[in-house]
Amino acid sequence: MSDTKGTSKTINFSILRKVLNLTTDFRNKIRIAVTTTILLAILSPIRPWLIEKAINHYAGLGDLKGLIFICSIILVVILLSGILQFFNEYITGWIAQNVVKKLRLKVYQHLIKSKLGYHDATPVGTMVTRAVSDIETLAELFAEGIITIIGDILQIIMITLFMLAIDWKLTLVSLSVLPLLFYASHLFRIKVKSAFEDVRTAVASLNTFIQEHLTGMQLVQIFNQEKNVSDEFKLINKEHYKANDRSVLYYSVFFPVIEVITSISLGLLVWWGTRQIIGQQLFDFGTITAFILYINMFFRPIRVLADRFNNIQMGIVAAERIFKLLDTDTVDKNEGHITRKINGEIEFKNVWFAYNEDRYVLKDINLKIEPGKSLAIVGATGAGKSSVINILSRLYPINKGEILIDGIPQQDYQLDHLRRQIAVVLQDVFLFSGSIIDNIRLYQKEITEAEIRSAAAKIGAHKFIEQLPEQYHYKVMERGNTLSLGQRQLISFIRAMVFNPSVLILDEATSSVDTETEHILQKATLELLKGKTSIVIAHRLSTIKHADRILVLNKGEVVEYGNHEYLLASNGYYSELIRSSLHE
Repeated sequence: MSDTKGTSKTINFSILRKVLNLTTDFRNKIRIAVTTTILLAILSPIRPWLIEKAINHYAGLGDLKGLIFICSIILVVILLSGILQFFNEYITGWIAQNVVKKLRLKVYQHLIKSKLGYHDATPVGTMVTRAVSDIETLAELFAEGIITIIGDILQIIMITLFMLAIDWKLTLVSLSVLPLLFYASHLFRIKVKSAFEDVRTAVASLNTFIQEHLTGMQLVQIFNQEKNVSDEFKLINKEHYKANDRSVLYYSVFFPVIEVITSISLGLLVWWGTRQIIGQQLFDFGTITAFILYINMFFRPIRVLADRFNNIQMGIVAAERIFKLLDTDTVDKNEGHITRKINGEIEFKNVWFAYNEDRYVLKDINLKIEPGKSLAIVGATGAGKSSVINILSRLYPINKGEILIDGIPQQDYQLDHLRRQIAVVLQDVFLFSGSIIDNIRLYQKEITEAEIRSAAAKIGAHKFIEQLPEQYHYKVMERGNTLSLGQRQLISFIRAMVFNPSVLILDEATSSVDTETEHILQKATLELLKGKTSIVIAHRLSTIKHADRILVLNKGEVVEYGNHEYLLASNGYYSELIRSSLHE
């Protein structure tokens, strides 16, 4: 999913409706926010009006008692405005954060349930931007957007009405600069929106680049590419800087322009007012004072109104990207209804599979594994070995054919139930930041520490774990970098054992370890495979020769099928693989 700049210059109301639908659980809070906004819009212009009355009707006439009374009213209005302002800002912020919480959870659940094909095609940095930065931008729709803009517009309307009621001629003179103000605000809104769109695009690029290269830092350093990578990052970072610099420039121009326009309005007010006084027109100082306050109040929301419209537009741009993600049909459908325990019979019938359209990596695969039996899959790199296990767990959908589990079509099982009964031990073991126990449980709280210790003892991993500083509570770093490859592999074996699956898959689980660790893993493998249907992918003869059946793949096709002795005696492709690369 790419970040595009081709967003509309007008507000997308269909997206805005979707965004507002996110607040349906907070209707009462919305009502309170709207009510406080309206009350603030009404109260704000009352203060200058009261000040005008205080000057003209009390101070000017020497009525001290009346002056104290009206000043008390002004104080009450100020205190009431402060209380309303507190509730308004707190509630709008509360709504914004709850929408963020709700939507971020929805996006994350969508991402973790999306098919692996989507993850293969989408940079991690882009997904991080959707789940974090874009949703934060969307929060501004509520905290500094829709409700706040409604309040600003209502306040401007109320101020204008009060000004017209006091003196319509002075109002027209004071606000004669509005066409200039609207034009400046319109230009600012367009320019800043364009800059913000570039910022969002640059942020996604930065996230993607940083995530990829920090993950692959070992490769960068091995090949001494730090300088080249740094130079590439400088270019991406420069684009981000340029976009932000443009927005800073526009703000630096816009706010002084607003100050100048405000000053012109005040100048016109003083000019017209003094003309009236010199001409001995019926004009008073209270009115001039009130109008000075009104003009400052009038232009204050206008200073930020264009910026808040941009907040709305950028929030909608972010929302459009988020809803595009949520509306994309990438989630695995858990439509199956069968939840029975799997015995372990697996059958592939004329199975064809391609990651990309018709470029098949598996072609007309037929195989059958009896419950409790083992199948080894061998073949050259790219033969399609890992693809067999990927489609068995429904990580990818097959294109043609049928996969049966205990004689039942694979898609008839509930997806989460199916995967819960198939454990996979990969060559490249991924460990999350956290304790060893956490990485074995994988958030399954019902798995006890006693069960983990028992499994570790059977696997042969208990000894090395006991030697760690905090034993089973030892904190591993991201991806398990504080542990050796063999140690990480043993933890993955424990993980598979405590989950007690019906089907176990070992994907070259012992291919990249030293001889001593391999012997431990070989014993662990035998313990792990007891009583389970198993599929083993390996290059080492010692790993596969004990399998009940061996499936030999070449370019996605089955070329031989049988046990070790039979295939050796056939003197075919399997024998050639043994001689060339499968010997110990």
